[in-house]
Amino acid sequence: MTARSGPILVIGSSGQLAQSLRAMGREDVVCVGRPDADLADPIKLADLVAKMTPRLVLNAGGYTKVDPAETQTSEAFALNRDGPATLARLCASADIPLIHISTDCVFDGRKEAPYTPEDLAEPINAYGRSKLAGEEAVALSCRKHLIVRVSWVFSEHADNFVRTMLKIARQRDEISVVRDQIGYPTYCPDLAAGLLEIAGQVLQPGFEDWGIYHLAGGSEVDRASMAEAIFAESRTIGGPAARVLPVLTQDYPTPAERPLNARLDAGKANRVFGVALPNWQIGLQKSVRVLVAQDS
Repeated sequence: MTARSGPILVIGSSGQLAQSLRAMGREDVVCVGRPDADLADPIKLADLVAKMTPRLVLNAGGYTKVDPAETQTSEAFALNRDGPATLARLCASADIPLIHISTDCVFDGRKEAPYTPEDLAEPINAYGRSKLAGEEAVALSCRKHLIVRVSWVFSEHADNFVRTMLKIARQRDEISVVRDQIGYPTYCPDLAAGLLEIAGQVLQPGFEDWGIYHLAGGSEVDRASMAEAIFAESRTIGGPAARVLPVLTQDYPTPAERPLNARLDAGKANRVFGVALPNWQIGLQKSVRVLVAQDS
């Protein structure tokens, strides 16, 4: 059996993307997390790739805690740089295409317009630096790679902004939310579907459009307005809601600095693959309704 006859192997099982991919119900997509797929354990990664003989690897794993990364820097780099470097070498040696998921946090957020894949990456926090180092390691070690940057991902799965807002609203009547951070929210099941469409095209004979791409939802919003949309939807079904107090990022300090502009221009992915993700509002409605029902 050749490397191309096996499944699409997803590294990760508990995160939003892995759960969204699994929920699509495709038998040829296998999500594997710890302990069998451990980005901190090169031997386990090698054993897994040898055992699964995947036709494509999608790395949806890694360290994702932005604020703790400021003090847990070694762990962040081990999972976001060293693990992907190992995975890229394994894929290169077996001629397996690798799709590696990255983040808008590789940018400083100071650009006026949405970021394109060609823009200079200048991260302003430890998490972003670890993810950029992972991008560089993947590009260096595996020619057949796609680096796909995503931003403001939410869903009914795992921890995300929607779940956090609803949780806090059960405890408080008012919530301070920054109004000067803007992005393109991305519903994770839409992202999962887009990535599988891209994977299918990557596996076609003769594909050579390797490199960096962005995938994000279709319209922009600021964090405070997104919180208001969450609570507006929640109110319609009798769920928790709170009054949003819009604040400036400078007045709401966090351990890790966030880019004020997290907008990712996904035009390249649309041109090359024909993939454009929907606006976030429909996905937000689905997420809120599922999460409210789970906790009622």
